[in-house]
Amino acid sequence: MANTIVGDKATSISRPRLLSLDFFRGFTVAAMILVNDPGDWGHIYWPLEHSKWNGCTPTDLVFPFFLFMVGVSIVYAMQAKKANVAGHNQVMLSILRRTVIIVALGVCLPLIGDFQFTHLRFPGVLQRIGVVFGITAVLYLKTNTRTQIYIAAVCLIGYYLVMTLVPVPGFGHPNLEPETNLGAWVDRLVFTSNHLWSSSKTWDPEGLLGTIPAVGTCLIGVLTGTWLKIGEIKNGNQVLRMTCTGLLLVVAGLIWNIFFPINKALWTSSFVLFTAGLAIIILSVSYWLIDVKGYKKLLPPFLAFGRNAIAAYVLADIIPTVLSVIPVTDKGHQSNVWSYLYFHLFTPYLSPINASLASAILTVIIIFLPVWWLYVKNITVKI
Repeated sequence: MANTIVGDKATSISRPRLLSLDFFRGFTVAAMILVNDPGDWGHIYWPLEHSKWNGCTPTDLVFPFFLFMVGVSIVYAMQAKKANVAGHNQVMLSILRRTVIIVALGVCLPLIGDFQFTHLRFPGVLQRIGVVFGITAVLYLKTNTRTQIYIAAVCLIGYYLVMTLVPVPGFGHPNLEPETNLGAWVDRLVFTSNHLWSSSKTWDPEGLLGTIPAVGTCLIGVLTGTWLKIGEIKNGNQVLRMTCTGLLLVVAGLIWNIFFPINKALWTSSFVLFTAGLAIIILSVSYWLIDVKGYKKLLPPFLAFGRNAIAAYVLADIIPTVLSVIPVTDKGHQSNVWSYLYFHLFTPYLSPINASLASAILTVIIIFLPVWWLYVKNITVKI
């Protein structure tokens, strides 16, 4: 029995967990922390960088993998509630509450150590996770599998048509360039430049229009979760079919890439198919090895991250920020704890790029300690 923290109350549950999902989610969260916290943004190994625009690096896989797993988790958390139609109103309130909390966390976390509301970014990673979760959870609750397939297709095809056929006000013809595409125009209109990604001010990689295909990513996760939950996948042939489905999506994404390029910042439809296909392949193989065959020796560290994914993400935002605002004097110069550690532990002994990587690994280890404690105590922090 696991102790689950829900608000201020602890309850006991006995819901069986999909270990392969916890593993995959934990690996993804650890990778997310690794790529988000280099010691020096000017010195990063290429697999730990996002693609400049079109294309896909290993780092570009992290966010779509997480949204895919949000979809799978929705099925495992809500299947029984979906069957109880009389309780749907209560479930809808719970979905709304969780959506608001996740979005609020995303908006408020950047204020730690820097209370500048004038340039507060409104879009963001947690904001997209919250909105996509809310929309997808309601769709799962209120629609059947066939309708979910149709909606996912409409999201992807509709987004493609909007981005490639609708003229951009002030720029004329449709285009997919960073500052002049329709999504960038919508973001500037809604949020104004003051509240967009600080590195650009003219467009945002988690903008409004990109939420539409992101829902498609999450819905593919829902469909995969339904397949796992209802399909009773217990033999190699069934796992092979799921793996082949993932491969077909990868190929479809690569074909679509020819005229709608794979692009994480735009969250293009080809990007959705390509990344969701890879996620299905990884999850199906993990499911076979872990949940069916029982290979579990190396799982605990990843399970720790996977069972408290949002908590780990929030801690990874808070802890480095707090350490970076604590002042210290270093050789007569004003500095902070985070910089002090970086320049004394790593830069004297490692090349710039390896020092940057070592700092990122240290961040993962620091965040691992509290989530490991939660895992050992059998505590899952619920929002």
